[in-house]
Amino acid sequence: MTSLMGKLAVALLALVIPAVGAAQAEAIKAGISAEPYPPFATADASGKWSGWEIEITEAICKAAKLECTIVPVAWDGIIPALTSNKIDAIFASMSITPERKQTIDFSDKYYNSPTAVMGPKAAKFTATPEGLKGKIIGVQISTIHENYVKKYFTSAAEVKTYQTEDEAHQDLVAGRVDAVQGDEITLKAFLDSAEGKACCDLKGEVKDDPEVLGAGVGAGLRKSDTALKAKIDAAIKQIRADGTYDKISKPYFDFDIYGK
Repeated sequence: MTSLMGKLAVALLALVIPAVGAAQAEAIKAGISAEPYPPFATADASGKWSGWEIEITEAICKAAKLECTIVPVAWDGIIPALTSNKIDAIFASMSITPERKQTIDFSDKYYNSPTAVMGPKAAKFTATPEGLKGKIIGVQISTIHENYVKKYFTSAAEVKTYQTEDEAHQDLVAGRVDAVQGDEITLKAFLDSAEGKACCDLKGEVKDDPEVLGAGVGAGLRKSDTALKAKIDAAIKQIRADGTYDKISKPYFDFDIYGK
């Protein structure tokens, strides 16, 4: 009888231990922008997402012992989705800005890159108010780039907004705008495409303004989720220290995307 009870106890313990281990992983919904943003995130025909930021998000989640489900959300609704608890974190190349920090919090940065302007190859102008005088500039709505062009360029140029950056690129190709401002890495990704190579080139980086352009990209979080922020911050440090960050980045970039 004692032997039977012992065997039952061992069997019950074997069932309980995996359940306890599974309970240690916190499940969260990681919101990404529903629009393609190469090389950071793109979806294939089956809806499977891939790209540098997808891989970095997965690595952060693994290091933080989080079970993360990727949830695509329209860019202009992604902060409301966070604050209304439809998602738990934003991993969508969202720059850490004072304006956004009035509404949400951020993790430590996990990358940074310059802002630039591109235009037709035949057009000779600079990424300055003087260079863009009289031109139409395309930019994605609800982004740091929209805020920047409205602050610096509207006195000399017309600004046209788009729901996605890809739409701005297509209007540039079609000649409906004269220039597009965006993240330099995504502009270069477009310029590496057959369409981009035939059409356009970079006109230069804009003058930096941390108040508008931010202090790098971090995971957007609710202000109340301090424990989740601590986990993600620690995970970013871990993947930077153990080589995971560089291993993921090397196939995508020939420079240090983490930045200064």
